[in-house]
Amino acid sequence: MTRTSAQELINDVLDPGSYQSWDTPPEYHDISEDYRASLARAREKTGVDESVITGEGTINGQAVAVVLSEFGFLGGSIGAATARRIIDAIHKATDQRLPLLISPSSGGTRMQEGTPAFALMVSITTAVYRHKDAHLPFMVYLRNPTTGGVMASWGSAGHITYAEPDALLGFLGPRVVELTTGRKIESHIQSGEHLAAHGVIDGVIPPEQLAASVSKLMRVLQTASPSAETPPLAPAPKAQAPSAWEAITATRQTDRPGLNDLLSALGEDNVIELSGSGDGRTSHAIRIVLARMFDQPVVIVGQDRHQQPPIAEEEMGNAALRVARRGIQLAHELQIPLISVVDTPGAELSAEAETGGMAGSIARTLSELVSVDVPTVSVILGQGCGGGALAMLPADIVLAAENGWLSPLPPEGASAIIYRDTEHAPQMMEEQGVQAAQLLAAGVIDRIVPEDGGLIDATLVHIQRALWDLRTAPQRVGREQRMRHYEQLADRLS
Repeated sequence: MTRTSAQELINDVLDPGSYQSWDTPPEYHDISEDYRASLARAREKTGVDESVITGEGTINGQAVAVVLSEFGFLGGSIGAATARRIIDAIHKATDQRLPLLISPSSGGTRMQEGTPAFALMVSITTAVYRHKDAHLPFMVYLRNPTTGGVMASWGSAGHITYAEPDALLGFLGPRVVELTTGRKIESHIQSGEHLAAHGVIDGVIPPEQLAASVSKLMRVLQTASPSAETPPLAPAPKAQAPSAWEAITATRQTDRPGLNDLLSALGEDNVIELSGSGDGRTSHAIRIVLARMFDQPVVIVGQDRHQQPPIAEEEMGNAALRVARRGIQLAHELQIPLISVVDTPGAELSAEAETGGMAGSIARTLSELVSVDVPTVSVILGQGCGGGALAMLPADIVLAAENGWLSPLPPEGASAIIYRDTEHAPQMMEEQGVQAAQLLAAGVIDRIVPEDGGLIDATLVHIQRALWDLRTAPQRVGREQRMRHYEQLADRLS
């Protein structure tokens, strides 16, 4: 395994000549002569005065603060002086409102300083969350190796996290695990590639590509002043709305546009997809995307019908909803609008889903959407079947495609309950008021997106107008407004 030094990372990532150090000489109190000698040897070996260097620079002209480990200095270990340097740098980045890129390469706590140094991982994490509380981007690039208290605290707190290829990453290094437990961990388990595949981190990129990735992220998240001009809405849907069954039939066509078409319309340069939940769960049924839309940053949390049965094999289970909740939390932490896209034939129906608490997963997702403190827009792009659709419905403004629909159960299931057959499904759907025009009349949705001129283009136009409406009428945004709306809906339908 290769090891990238802090200086090599500066050379790879920052614009030439832009780096400015923030470091002051480290101070040590009562330490042993052996420890003092170890520090002197480490300084001579690496050319740096501690296991972390901090400062600021630019990436493609964009200012960024950096905190970079140097593994060659006592294994990148964290002592009191190291922690103080990291905390000071994070606070300075927060005060100057700079995006923060940290790149750990560390075995964790400095053994010469014992438990007090170990507790300082909490202090560093506190500084990180002050930076995140300021709604500033926090990016992590994990280098080989990163383990121990560093990986278990601030090294795993990024809004978005990448790793260098073939990096050893884990809670404890394999040798420590084996000597402590008597059990071996297969080498591939603690690799960045494995963690990315399992939704722990967002990807693996070589150091020479990190600048482009960080630059794209900062550009996508860059705050802008949206136009004061009112965006026009697409033409109103045709007077004769489709029947419920016509709408359902249309949304079941395999070639009907879906989430992927919506993201493609934004352009690759404006979309950054995250790999999973951040805590070990992945799903293609629900995807999280940081996107730049209408010259402003947004989080898109979308159900991808084309990854779910019967078109594909990815069930929308507990993992998918956990992915969705990461997206909701990300929108809160960055204080940017959230777009949720509903398009699902239904949540997973299995013993595994029940054992994993599917009903609770739906309830928690729904609750977080109701409560999140940013502007929210929900779009029923196609199928809105059951609790899986309901979980991602609540929003300040709810849109539905002309053929979009929302039903408590799959149509055939509703028919089976009442008539003990599936032939009555069309009748049941009409009676239940599942189609977009019926949902609008009932107050469940706010606007209908016409489909004649192209579903995706019209959807983008309506999202743009909804975001503009929420920006210019902030009293419509937030938990209290949503709770009041759904309480009024209950009164209206009683």
